[in-house]
Amino acid sequence: MVELRFTAVKSTGQSINGTLTADSVAEAKKKIKRLAEKNQLTIQNIEKKHSWLYKAKKGNEKPIRGEQKAFTKDEVENALSRLGYSVLSVNRKLFDFRVKPPQTEIVTFVKISAELLDQKLAYGEILTLLINDTQNKALKETLREINNDLKKGADSEATFLKYQSIFGKFTAYMLGLASKSGNMAEIYKATAKFLERRQEFKKNLRSALITPAVTLFVLFLAIMFYVGYIFPETALLFVKFKIDLPPMTAFTLKISNFIMGNKLLVGAAMLLPPIILWRFAKTKFGSMFFDKHLLKMPMIGNLIHKTLIEVFCRVFYTLYSGSAESIEPIRIASEAAGNSYFEERIKNVAIPLMIKKGIGITDAFEASGVFTDTALNRFHSGEETGTIKNTALQLANYYESETVYKLKNVIEMIQVFIAMIIMVVMILLTLVSAETATVSPKQPGVTQVLEFEQNYESILKC
Repeated sequence: MVELRFTAVKSTGQSINGTLTADSVAEAKKKIKRLAEKNQLTIQNIEKKHSWLYKAKKGNEKPIRGEQKAFTKDEVENALSRLGYSVLSVNRKLFDFRVKPPQTEIVTFVKISAELLDQKLAYGEILTLLINDTQNKALKETLREINNDLKKGADSEATFLKYQSIFGKFTAYMLGLASKSGNMAEIYKATAKFLERRQEFKKNLRSALITPAVTLFVLFLAIMFYVGYIFPETALLFVKFKIDLPPMTAFTLKISNFIMGNKLLVGAAMLLPPIILWRFAKTKFGSMFFDKHLLKMPMIGNLIHKTLIEVFCRVFYTLYSGSAESIEPIRIASEAAGNSYFEERIKNVAIPLMIKKGIGITDAFEASGVFTDTALNRFHSGEETGTIKNTALQLANYYESETVYKLKNVIEMIQVFIAMIIMVVMILLTLVSAETATVSPKQPGVTQVLEFEQNYESILKC
């Protein structure tokens, strides 16, 4: 996120100042331009907030160094002067970017905040404690800036949303919303629970998919090395002496010749598809396509689908306060699920039906086509009895228990499947090697035999 400050003049000649944040400078300038056109303003100046490195000292004390965000160098110098410091130097930071903290650091921050809020500690004191104890530099600086903004009376929601590149969009929204709610501790607990579940699920998903994928890729490279380099050294020797090759050996040699004769083509066939798929997945249509078909994957798709519903229900339970205020919790919960297809179906099908036609939550969810029959039945019961909030929590807990248990079984099944593939590949390689070892010339002359043995020994020495 970037923060820009603009100076503009109204048609009456009055000068005004304003600040806004956006994901990029270009997007921020577009917002300023739209604002100027709407209110008939003439933009005079636009400044971006930068990080400044300063060196200052107070009296005879040892000089201190620090970093401060500001729009201009003068702002930093004036702020230091007001604190009684003599400014020695102020320079703009050349590489003004922040690496996102590890997810574990963010989870720890939210969990500790929730516990301290539960103990009735003031939020300003909590931030001060965490700023002093946090080791991650990016998170420490972010918390310090949030604390300064809140002390100045800034809107909590807008303040946290400025740092969604650090916390993530959903987390930043929830933490900003918590300050406005009547129960900060509850929202912080729910957010911590959500982050922990998402982190745990991603970790298990990596075990279920990424580790086997890496294993298969390494196995593939080993096979390519064997077929493309090791095997031809022996097989081509037989060809040189016009010895008939067995079927498997002959077929493997053809593959080897093709690979070695078309290295660029084979390399392109290996590298281009993943790159094309990765770029396609970055597009809006590609993201929708992959997220939709991710839910249909064998074994793992059903678990991912239920986990999305679990996250949706957990967030919905935290934000829902009554049927009259159901639209915004549904929208936020769909974004928190983290699946673009799931989010699109709820935003573009379920919510419009509720707003335009006034249908109930259950019918709207059913029309979206992204909820299981179990979830729809439970929502229907909750809607009829007026306990839809508790029903959402029950569904979240139910699907959490189910997915945690079943994911372990899926991981074990995938590991067995990968082990079987490795076993089959090793058997095939062993059969080809054994078949090659049985090859012998048909009634060779003495000279041919000696020449064959000499060449074979030279190959073994190499």
